[in-house]
Amino acid sequence: MTNESLYTRRRMLSLSGTAAAIGLAGCSGSQAESDGGSESTEEHSDSDGHNETESHDDSEDEHSEEEESHDDSEDEHSEEEESHDDEEEGHGEDSHHDEEVGDPTETAQVNMITTDGTYHFDPHVARVKVGGTVTFHNESGSHSATAYHPENDQPQLVPDGAASWDSSLLSEAGATFEHTFETEGVYHYYCTPHETVGMIGSIIVGEPDAHGQPALEEPPQDKPESVTKKISELNAMCNEALGHGH
Repeated sequence: MTNESLYTRRRMLSLSGTAAAIGLAGCSGSQAESDGGSESTEEHSDSDGHNETESHDDSEDEHSEEEESHDDSEDEHSEEEESHDDEEEGHGEDSHHDEEVGDPTETAQVNMITTDGTYHFDPHVARVKVGGTVTFHNESGSHSATAYHPENDQPQLVPDGAASWDSSLLSEAGATFEHTFETEGVYHYYCTPHETVGMIGSIIVGEPDAHGQPALEEPPQDKPESVTKKISELNAMCNEALGHGH
């Protein structure tokens, strides 16, 4: 082989190697661009998917908040119903419209009670025979049993000629006070610290005629409405027990 032929062959091999290198470089570049585009697409897809997830979560949060708001509304409604039930129960504890007054007995006990901010005598109307004794028993709180009598600086709501009484304040649970009733008739009495909130009671002694009983006349008009209202209720009970209707 001549020197010229050998040179020509080496030149062609060199050119072929250069072309191959350029081709490989171009192919790698295209592959890189293709991979980059794919990554960009995947990132975009991931980004869109993430946004959609967040939007879905926000919707669920709003739905949860609506449920919580609805639950709170139900709780408030339940509390209102419980409060209404509590008020009805409190009213029932001091209710005496269905209380029955029995026949006269030798003795009777009247409890002096404080319950959930209410103050009352139980029973509201007691009944004993002439010469019978009533024991006032302090169950809770601090109370007195005091006759509506001029000697106690009160209007007369006891029979004419009847003796007055005043237990004074009984503060110890279990403390008692007794009074014996010698005069037939109807007696109203009250608790000195709780008169104006309606802690008033009645004693019927014997089988009196409802007519001519000072206690069963119109309530004293110089008393607060809460007092006159309670006395009117007691009068109705006493008249019913004595078979006298107005």
